[in-house]
Amino acid sequence: MQLSVIIVSYNVCRLLEQCLSSVLRSMQGISGEIIVIDNHSADETKNRLPPLFPKVQFVFNDQNRGFATACNQALSLAKGKYILFLNPDTTVTEDCFGKCIAFLEQNPEAGALGVHMVDEKGKFLKESRRAFPTPLVSFFKLFGLTGLFPSSPLFARYYMGHLPENKIHETEVLAGAFMMVRREALNKTGGFDERFFMYGEDIDLSWRLIQAGYKNYYFPETTIVHYKGGSTVKNKKYYDRFFGAMKLFVKKYYAKNPLFMYFLLAGIEIRKQLSLFVYFLRKIIRKKFK
Repeated sequence: MQLSVIIVSYNVCRLLEQCLSSVLRSMQGISGEIIVIDNHSADETKNRLPPLFPKVQFVFNDQNRGFATACNQALSLAKGKYILFLNPDTTVTEDCFGKCIAFLEQNPEAGALGVHMVDEKGKFLKESRRAFPTPLVSFFKLFGLTGLFPSSPLFARYYMGHLPENKIHETEVLAGAFMMVRREALNKTGGFDERFFMYGEDIDLSWRLIQAGYKNYYFPETTIVHYKGGSTVKNKKYYDRFFGAMKLFVKKYYAKNPLFMYFLLAGIEIRKQLSLFVYFLRKIIRKKFK
């Protein structure tokens, strides 16, 4: 079997329906399977989608196990030579999977690839390719220099802003929204680190693939639409999970440099509190002017 497509869903029935329709079109001529792990959605996913997509393997969890754990759950069932971790709030083109598989076949040193991603308005999503957040890269991102100098080889390395978005090149970090990985590579690295409930797990796996001797590639010869945030409700729980993942990542990779680790953790906490302040302020303003 060539390809296993793994999708983790949570309360995104309509987006998932749209995603699966595009996935099935892209699977034409490819031997593969589609596995959907639903993390105990409260919407109509369970009743509506299995009858519409009889060729898709649905697994319905009795609790929200988080993205990383659900991906690993599907990985244990997958049989493909290549594994695609795909977000449910995406749509892919008909030639997407064929082009990606051909590239991986021609480049055996490639452990994984990500593609050119745009939002629903066609705007390029910078997280299509990223650098590993080293101390310096993290500093520039955390304190806004990456945004101020988006094309700088020094300040914008986090998003590889100095590299053209329309050319294939090596990258360090791929986005979990679309991450096609060689199964052989996953056998060496293992799947996602399940300590990451959501967010940060893609950076961690990308880096472990490089440490295992593989290369990660940004492959812009196909484009997907990522309805970014379409499956995410931004509330206090979101900010706790997002910044919590950042803190977990820092503790995992910078424990040997405690001074810098605590500096980064403090910076993350400041960013979190600022984000929460803006969130609650907007909530108050919306109520007042409703």
